[in-house]
This record gives sequence, C-alpha cells and structure tokens, in this order.
Amino acid sequence: MSQTSDSQQSLLISYLLLRKLIGALGIALPFVVAIGAMVISQTAILPSVSDYYHTVMRDLFVGILFAIAIFMLSYRGYERVDDRAGDLACISAIGIAVFPVAPAGANAAQEALGNLHFASALVFFLTLAYFSLVLFTKSDPSVPPTPRKLQRNRIYRICGWTILACLAAIALVWNFASVPIKQLQPVFWLESVAVIAFGVSWLTKGEAFLPDRG
Repeated sequence: MSQTSDSQQSLLISYLLLRKLIGALGIALPFVVAIGAMVISQTAILPSVSDYYHTVMRDLFVGILFAIAIFMLSYRGYERVDDRAGDLACISAIGIAVFPVAPAGANAAQEALGNLHFASALVFFLTLAYFSLVLFTKSDPSVPPTPRKLQRNRIYRICGWTILACLAAIALVWNFASVPIKQLQPVFWLESVAVIAFGVSWLTKGEAFLPDRG
C-alpha cells in the first residue's frame, strides 16, 4: 500500500472515530447527569437535562457539552456546508453550556441568560436534525449507493425526524400540558430521546452500525 493510501486510510479512521465519539457523548449526556445526581445527592429526575447545571453534575454537564463542541469544530465533511453546520453546532453547544437555564425564582439577568440558553438549544437541535436529514443522506451521484448506505440513510432520517418531533412535543408540553403531566418531567424524557437520536445518527455515520466494509 502506498504512503498516500496509508494516509487516506488513517484519515478515514480518524473521521470515523470522531463521529463515534460525538455520538457516544450525545447518548451518554442525559444518563450520566441524571444517574450521577441520583447517586451523589439523591436528586430526583429534574424538569430538563439542562437543569442539571444547577446540581452537583454541573461540571460534567458543561464538560460533555464542551467536548461535543470541540469535536463538532474539528468535524469536516465533504463540502463547505458540512463544515459550516459543524461550526454552528459547536457555537450552539457552547451556548448551551455557558448560558445556564434560569433557576426557580430567577432574576432578570438569569432570565436573560435562560433565553440565550433556549435559543442555543434550539439552534443545536435544528442543526443536528439538518445533519441527519440532509447532510448524512447525501452520496456521490456518480456512484450508486450500496445497500448498507441505503439502510444507514433510513436510520439518519428516523433520527432526524425524531429530533424534530421531540422539539415539537416539547413546545406543546410547555404551552399546553397540565400540571400532572408536567410532574412526570416530559421535557427531560423528550430531550433525552432527542439526544439519543442524535447519538445514534452520529454513531451510524461513524460506521459503528451498518458499515460498508467487512
């Protein structure tokens, strides 16, 4: 194998590993903060994943988001639009981390930061859905997609639409859910499903599932 081929293979492996790391961190986030808070401080499930910023899991919550942001910044796709989407996901992930959700009894400044937090989260999830529905499903028009590529595309679309459906459901809960329903913490569970969908999509892109080779 030539040195050029070796370099290309190493680069491919690096990109696949990067995608897997992004996916694994996304899936881990809600479980790590929720279980960690339960074990360390006997904290029950909170209204949203972001509320764990105000618990003993703050550093881990922020750390995972910054790790995702760094990996997103490092991500480079086939076209410039892929790079721009990665940059946008990076910026919005940092926004989620540094602009905390407003706590109960928040003052005006905390409410303002909370609004920036929600805006960052919305941009982040919409960008993730765009990755799944548009960028990940693309292929070289001059090369017929493999059966595995078609199967992966189905996963990407399921994940992308799941993210969008969760965002819509969260909006409905915020505006229309009754108090008994809100006490079940539906936003936390919907956010968790959305980030799991994000993680599965990126793990699939990293060929953890349905790889072409082998």
